[in-house]
Amino acid sequence: MNNIVVMPMVVPLLTGILLVFLRSQVKIQQLLSIFSIITTAVISVYILNLIQEDGVLRIDFGGWMPPYGISFVADSFSVLLVLTTAIVTGILLIYAFSSIGRAHENMFFYPFVFFLIAGVNGSFLTGDLFNLFVCFEVMLLSSYVLITLGGRKVQLVESIKYISINVLSSWFFLVGIAYLYGTVGTLNMAHLSVRIAEVGQGPLLTVISIIFLLVFSLKSGLLLYFWLPGSYSAPPTVVAALFGALLTKVGIYAMFRVFTLIFYHEQGVTHLLIGIMAALTMIGGSIGAIAYNDVRQIVSYNVVIAVGFILVGLAVSTEIAFQGSIYYLIHDMIIKALLFLIAGTMVYLTGTARIEQMSGLIRNYPLLGWLFFITMLSLAGIPPLSGFIGKVYVGQGAIEAGSYLLLAIAFLSSIFVLYSLLRIFMNCFWGETIINEDDDVPLKKGMLIPLVLFGILTIVLGIGAEGLAPYVTDAARTLANPEIYIDAVLNGEG
Repeated sequence: MNNIVVMPMVVPLLTGILLVFLRSQVKIQQLLSIFSIITTAVISVYILNLIQEDGVLRIDFGGWMPPYGISFVADSFSVLLVLTTAIVTGILLIYAFSSIGRAHENMFFYPFVFFLIAGVNGSFLTGDLFNLFVCFEVMLLSSYVLITLGGRKVQLVESIKYISINVLSSWFFLVGIAYLYGTVGTLNMAHLSVRIAEVGQGPLLTVISIIFLLVFSLKSGLLLYFWLPGSYSAPPTVVAALFGALLTKVGIYAMFRVFTLIFYHEQGVTHLLIGIMAALTMIGGSIGAIAYNDVRQIVSYNVVIAVGFILVGLAVSTEIAFQGSIYYLIHDMIIKALLFLIAGTMVYLTGTARIEQMSGLIRNYPLLGWLFFITMLSLAGIPPLSGFIGKVYVGQGAIEAGSYLLLAIAFLSSIFVLYSLLRIFMNCFWGETIINEDDDVPLKKGMLIPLVLFGILTIVLGIGAEGLAPYVTDAARTLANPEIYIDAVLNGEG
């Protein structure tokens, strides 16, 4: 029994429960939060190295062997995302200590962050579809609280849209699970893969697969992203950064897992549809990113573009494209957190989100300006920053598969990303400063340090991509060869 596999979900869950009882002890909450997230990161590193030695790991709850019991399965793909989640959350918590405010801290901000992380990590590690639904709901219920925390009018308006969309997609998720169980008689992902391979993915199963595609598209913002820009620009900065870095990535992960392990037989239907949706998402996100003058809206549309780009790798479905998507997924979790923090910090310093009302910020806050410049280059895929290696591999995979139109749209979207962020840089950081010495708002060290840490991470991840290569290669190999996952779950020792 590999009991360690469940710890990345159990540690945040127990931390969240404990923090509920420490509502008035803010300093203790902060110390416990940092200790817990460091513990989760250390455990994730240990599991990741264990997978390199022993292969895919699993734990069977209650001793019930697959496919009858509940299983958690850890492969390189899921644990890389768990580790990145822990690192990103830890840095965001440091920012929250200086920015979120005592009122939010006393309204259970920290417990709900940890419940959110428990749901995210559970979604990455679960081995069956029903528990994926349960972990999604834990994550979403926490996000409902976080998006409304503070009770500003714009938050309440956007939260109605956000909650309605997610309740609808969860209902479709349950419908898909019910039809799939009724058709195949199991919900364990590995067992589903075997059963569908035996009976063949006929028209009924292909329709069920499209229901799952609809569900995960709503949750990740693939084509059906109309709810995302408003919802991600309404909450406090650190909450928006948490959402932008993590929430859409869980939907993307679920799509990769389901369409490489379970529904991979009719790629002429499912993967073609994913490719079309990814292309339209990148086009729509690019238009949105250059159409708005609100810095938070521009940043939110950059999330949409990234969703489309990452899923190009799934549409292409070659091992090299999978490697590109995994690299880019890890990069995007880090860089989107940084982008949202910088955007929120700009609003905090100037009191406005309109780019035409900001100017010359680099004179007052030079480090903030150059961090934004690094972020812009990283998102555009300029070497040696972290966005480069993922874009190269996705492009190589698209060329191998002959998907030249998808490749062209993907790299055109990078130009739109660069242009949209260059507009912010030229308008807000360059030119004459609008802030005189009397109005100069000091930038707290507790807000600047997390930005610097994210900036260092994007440089290190780009330069040190070779260190990550064995894990990413193993993750891509498992996605490209579902029998590795199946054998570990159904035939391996728990």
